[in-house]
Amino acid sequence: MNYIIDRLEQDFAVCETNEQTMVTIDRSLLPTGAKEGDLVTCEDGIYRIDYASTAERKKKMQEKLASLFE
Repeated sequence: MNYIIDRLEQDFAVCETNEQTMVTIDRSLLPTGAKEGDLVTCEDGIYRIDYASTAERKKKMQEKLASLFE
Protein backbone atom coordinates (compact mmCIF):
# COMPACT_ATOMS: atom_id res chain seq x y z
CA MET A 1 0.00 0.00 0.00
CA ASN A 2 1.19 3.51 -0.80
CA TYR A 3 0.51 6.62 1.23
CA ILE A 4 1.28 10.29 0.71
CA ILE A 5 1.88 12.17 3.94
CA ASP A 6 -0.54 15.09 3.90
CA ARG A 7 0.38 16.50 7.28
CA LEU A 8 2.07 15.57 10.53
CA GLU A 9 0.28 16.14 13.79
CA GLN A 10 1.42 15.39 17.31
CA ASP A 11 1.54 11.59 17.44
CA PHE A 12 0.23 10.70 14.01
CA ALA A 13 0.48 11.41 10.29
CA VAL A 14 -2.58 12.11 8.17
CA CYS A 15 -2.02 10.33 4.85
CA GLU A 16 -3.82 9.92 1.55
CA THR A 17 -4.17 6.40 0.19
CA ASN A 18 -4.14 5.15 -3.41
CA GLU A 19 -7.96 5.26 -3.24
CA GLN A 20 -7.79 8.97 -2.31
CA THR A 21 -9.10 8.40 1.20
CA MET A 22 -7.48 9.84 4.30
CA VAL A 23 -6.08 7.65 7.07
CA THR A 24 -4.01 8.29 10.17
CA ILE A 25 -0.79 6.42 10.89
CA ASP A 26 1.04 6.46 14.20
CA ARG A 27 4.18 8.56 13.68
CA SER A 28 6.26 6.03 15.57
CA LEU A 29 5.66 3.58 12.71
CA LEU A 30 7.06 5.94 10.06
CA PRO A 31 10.75 6.08 9.21
CA THR A 32 12.87 8.77 10.80
CA GLY A 33 12.87 11.84 8.60
CA ALA A 34 9.47 11.24 7.00
CA LYS A 35 7.90 14.58 6.14
CA GLU A 36 4.85 16.10 4.51
CA GLY A 37 4.65 15.24 0.82
CA ASP A 38 6.68 12.03 1.09
CA LEU A 39 5.34 8.93 -0.60
CA VAL A 40 5.54 6.06 1.88
CA THR A 41 5.08 2.38 1.13
CA CYS A 42 4.02 -0.28 3.61
CA GLU A 43 4.91 -3.92 3.17
CA ASP A 44 4.55 -6.48 5.95
CA GLY A 45 3.86 -3.68 8.43
CA ILE A 46 7.12 -1.88 7.63
CA TYR A 47 6.91 1.67 6.33
CA ARG A 48 9.56 2.99 3.96
CA ILE A 49 9.97 6.30 2.16
CA ASP A 50 9.96 5.85 -1.62
CA TYR A 51 12.49 8.56 -2.44
CA ALA A 52 12.30 8.09 -6.23
CA SER A 53 8.50 8.36 -6.34
CA THR A 54 8.57 11.29 -3.93
CA ALA A 55 11.04 13.16 -6.16
CA GLU A 56 9.03 12.37 -9.29
CA ARG A 57 5.81 13.54 -7.67
CA LYS A 58 7.48 16.74 -6.46
CA LYS A 59 8.85 17.43 -9.96
CA LYS A 60 5.41 16.97 -11.54
CA MET A 61 3.83 19.30 -8.99
CA GLN A 62 6.49 21.96 -9.67
CA GLU A 63 5.87 21.66 -13.42
CA LYS A 64 2.13 22.09 -12.91
CA LEU A 65 2.71 25.13 -10.74
CA ALA A 66 5.11 26.65 -13.27
CA SER A 67 2.60 26.11 -16.09
CA LEU A 68 0.11 28.31 -14.26
CA PHE A 69 2.43 31.30 -14.73
CA GLU A 70 3.35 30.77 -18.40
